[in-house]
Amino acid sequence: MEIAKATFAGGCFWCTEAVFRQLDGVLDVLPGYIDGHLDDPDYERVCHGNTGHAEAVELSYQPERISYQTLLEVFFLTHDPTTLNRQGHDIGTQYRSAIFTHDQAQLQSARDMIANLEASGRFDAPIVTEVKMAPRFYPAEHFHHDYFSRNQTAGYCQVVIAPKLYKLHEQHPELLKA
Repeated sequence: MEIAKATFAGGCFWCTEAVFRQLDGVLDVLPGYIDGHLDDPDYERVCHGNTGHAEAVELSYQPERISYQTLLEVFFLTHDPTTLNRQGHDIGTQYRSAIFTHDQAQLQSARDMIANLEASGRFDAPIVTEVKMAPRFYPAEHFHHDYFSRNQTAGYCQVVIAPKLYKLHEQHPELLKA
């Protein structure tokens, strides 16, 4: 069984993690920090917005069960790739939209997906999602892991995360774990 990695930053990692955990073929989703200048970042420092890191998730997935192309489609479905350094009320470079690729094929797929989305007119504004090769990924503190599952009734989870999950369930039920 082949296992591949994919890394996405789509705003708050609690949201992104909750979305990708739903998908059949995704084995694990690890929230963390990527693309900054600070070694061993932590939530408090990253939240200040001056470390250069983005909140992101690193996925382990089975390409024979879910394609990288499908992961990209879910990524673009469940966040706003047209707002620079912002997702909803979360504002700062740590909430930027970015795809961190692990090989040239992923890099090209991400660029092609953005070009196709731009050409389609699906979004009312230009896509600002960064695409680059993945630098070192730093796992987030343990209390951030599987946050939505452990805090489903919390206000943030109900107002911000639940609608993303609803959208995924409505538009792509065939992608969900049984």
